[in-house]
Amino acid sequence: MSAARFLVSGRVQGVFFRASTRQVALKLDLSGYAKNLPDGRVEVLAVGEPERIAELERWLAHGPPLCKVDSLRREDVVAEPSDGFATL
Repeated sequence: MSAARFLVSGRVQGVFFRASTRQVALKLDLSGYAKNLPDGRVEVLAVGEPERIAELERWLAHGPPLCKVDSLRREDVVAEPSDGFATL
């Protein structure tokens, strides 16, 4: 089991980014969360199989149609799996 924390910058709030991330993460059988940060970024924590986290990372680089991702940062972290994937 692996875990990664992503910080996504750009036009990523108010464009269904968190809800879309949740849908993709659940399809990939990942747990974690997506949450808006006060500075306009979105933080995503993904816990699961490394190849599935990598697939989510590729999706996060572009996001849903209405968003515009300017940058994506990844940090591998230690985290325990949780039930489902939350939007905070």
